[in-house]
Amino acid sequence: MHELNEDIHDKEIRLIGSDGEQMGIVSSEEALKIADAQGLDLVKISPQANPPVCKLMNYGKFRFEQSKREKEARKNQRVVEVKEIRMSPGIDIGDFNTKLKNAQKFIADGNRVKVSVRFRGREMAHTDIGRALLDKFAEQCAETASLDKGAKLEGRMMSIFLSPKTGK
Repeated sequence: MHELNEDIHDKEIRLIGSDGEQMGIVSSEEALKIADAQGLDLVKISPQANPPVCKLMNYGKFRFEQSKREKEARKNQRVVEVKEIRMSPGIDIGDFNTKLKNAQKFIADGNRVKVSVRFRGREMAHTDIGRALLDKFAEQCAETASLDKGAKLEGRMMSIFLSPKTGK
């Protein structure tokens, strides 16, 4: 938080006018008189400087505009979600294409996609089928997405991560 008007107890300060021009080094009492004469607040903006830097401004208006900028920044912020698509090694071509279409839609929306192949029972002996399936999936999405992490087996799941390409 900024120090205002009478809270500034420094002997000398560097004063900046309301329109940004340097007014030189003055005593804090003199700067306070100038601020009162102009109907503005004296605000310490750089306390570490030697001497500290203070500016003449309408502090209420400054705080209002600052909160407006913060609100706008929060509104424009976007949280990137990780969407998950699960398949099994014996997936049919129609189901594969449906899942591919969904993944491309998620990527177009700017989300990351985790594509997993789930192995059950004897399917664990054929993890190469799952790896080929994930490679094919990544190849199909190559024009809109980039591969973050290669196929990795964790327990009974093998996964890859795809994220949207940034440079267009």
